[in-house]
Amino acid sequence: MTGFLLVLAVSVITCAGQLCQKQAAQVSADGMACVLRWLGLAVLLLGIGMLLWLRVLQLLPLSLAYPMLSLNFVLITLCARWFFHEHVDGRHWCGVALIMSGIALMSVSL
Repeated sequence: MTGFLLVLAVSVITCAGQLCQKQAAQVSADGMACVLRWLGLAVLLLGIGMLLWLRVLQLLPLSLAYPMLSLNFVLITLCARWFFHEHVDGRHWCGVALIMSGIALMSVSL
């Protein structure tokens, strides 16, 4: 169970890092200090995510852990919609639903 919670933590932390990258890309050139702060935060979060990922790999088989990381696609889609008001069409939502179904199937022990 700890491994699955760590996969969730890695997904959330790396998602936050990617959102910081997006925010840095949207800051105007006049605010270079602001860009550097967002990029610094992104590097910090992505670094923490990588360290946690190494722990996940100690706890779970790679064939199980890596596909579960596709939760990032779901989180990024939701965050892009909520925070950046990006348009997400129906086909994209169907893909999100399929990813969620796949993760649910993989997390159920037979």
